Amino acid sequence: MTESNLTTKTFYISFLIRFTLLVLYLALTIPLPFLAEVTMVEIPSVALWVGIGLGGIMLMGALSERVIVDSQTIQVTYPLFFGQIFRRGWALGWSEIKDLKLRTTGQGGLVYYFVPHSEEKAYLLPMRVAGFARLVKIVEDKTGIDTTDIRPLSQPWMYLILLVFSIFLLLVDGWTIWTALTMNS
Repeated sequence: MTESNLTTKTFYISFLIRFTLLVLYLALTIPLPFLAEVTMVEIPSVALWVGIGLGGIMLMGALSERVIVDSQTIQVTYPLFFGQIFRRGWALGWSEIKDLKLRTTGQGGLVYYFVPHSEEKAYLLPMRVAGFARLVKIVEDKTGIDTTDIRPLSQPWMYLILLVFSIFLLLVDGWTIWTALTMNS
């Protein structure tokens, strides 16, 4: 892919990752209002529903990250409502990028940061996008940086396992909610 024939490409967070994290969020939060009523907690269940809704909106905003590349730049963007409040995106011209630096995470994973020539701030290479290999190839073509060793942060099988356990948790939630409702009536 040469600079002259690169059209704008947009990469979104992988559907598997988005779906898994949304299912996990629902599995962890949906029983709370029902349990609050049964245990007669002082927090009204309406407040919990509002909190769950707001948390869901924030999660959707975070999972709506987009990576847009064209012949001149790479940029990370978020929906307007999310970027204004929580997390702003960034943009770098391909000519501004000096290097990709490897860092280890607290959990032992590997992440990469774009280091611009100014070196005043580093920018995280988005690693959970669908088409990550294509994104990395574009980065290599545009910057000349060797990206052969760059792999996604987590493999799809990890999210599949998390999804399966989240679905099991939802089933247990269903039983918990049913039990809470039948005890309450």
